[in-house]
Amino acid sequence: MLWIIDGNNVYGSRPDGWWNDRDAAASRFTQRVAEWCRTHGDHVTVVFDAPMADAVACLAGGNLDVVEAHRRGRNGADDEIVDLIGSLDAGGDDGTASDLTVVTSDRGLRARLPADATVLGVGRFRALVGY
Repeated sequence: MLWIIDGNNVYGSRPDGWWNDRDAAASRFTQRVAEWCRTHGDHVTVVFDAPMADAVACLAGGNLDVVEAHRRGRNGADDEIVDLIGSLDAGGDDGTASDLTVVTSDRGLRARLPADATVLGVGRFRALVGY
């Protein structure tokens, strides 16, 4: 199983003052995902809008990848997620879209995903990982 998580969409769904310090919010969220990753062997990729703090990138390891969108601006992370999924469909070594769960509540991103990708809303994901 592969997971691709729309990081900004998840931490942005929780009104805890994240807008005052986006880097700290991304770090808190990624740390929680890293802890969850220790409980299973699924490969997990969290994608964030650019720029991403080095402290967030440092939380990657094991079955967790943390990715910064290649471009800044509106839908940068969404484009990155679509590109990652496209590389799966093109025969990449990581699997296919049918093995994939995308975590997002972004309707625009959902509309761009392959029909066979499973989508999990951020509320259900937050409950799953205890965030």
